[in-house]
Amino acid sequence: MSNLSEEDIQKELERAANQISDRIADNMKTFGVSSTVGRLLGIIYMNRAPMTLDELAEETGMSKTRMSQVMRQMISLNIAEKEFVKGSRKEHYNVESNYVQTFISLFTTNWREVVSKNSLLAKRLQDKIAHVEQVSKEDFTPETQAKMDDLKQELDDWIHYYDWIQRLVEVFESGKIFDLVPVEPPDKSNHNQGGHIHE
Repeated sequence: MSNLSEEDIQKELERAANQISDRIADNMKTFGVSSTVGRLLGIIYMNRAPMTLDELAEETGMSKTRMSQVMRQMISLNIAEKEFVKGSRKEHYNVESNYVQTFISLFTTNWREVVSKNSLLAKRLQDKIAHVEQVSKEDFTPETQAKMDDLKQELDDWIHYYDWIQRLVEVFESGKIFDLVPVEPPDKSNHNQGGHIHE
């Protein structure tokens, strides 16, 4: 096999970096995050340095306004932040470089919102049922009573379910998850000697 030129090596490395960036974008879909958010996350992550809206717009072919909107969304998801770059007046953005922390930020931010919305809905429905029971002048038919009891039980189960998710979110946010599922340190293998670990 002929030796690759420096230019060929650079192209191969760039292709590999692009594949990683694309996979990061694809993985974001599992969190219900738009592909555009995932794409920007991958681009900035693989850039290994903060980027401006102009640079992101040029990289993606999208407008600077759109880049600004997406960056605001990423900041709200706790996976990006503005970063000061000495000597530049432009705003620069960087992303969380730790995969595990990115997962925790996306998981907890999204599920906190889900818990809040559904808990409020369950409470409103419980109040509505309680109001119907309070103002009713007559006894309910067995069929109506059974349906009401079933719905009340469903709402109780729903509230307990979202309470469990809330507590799970807190396990992630507090860092207790690492006591249950530790993050293994990178393998310090010596790839030049058959993959044996350095002593």
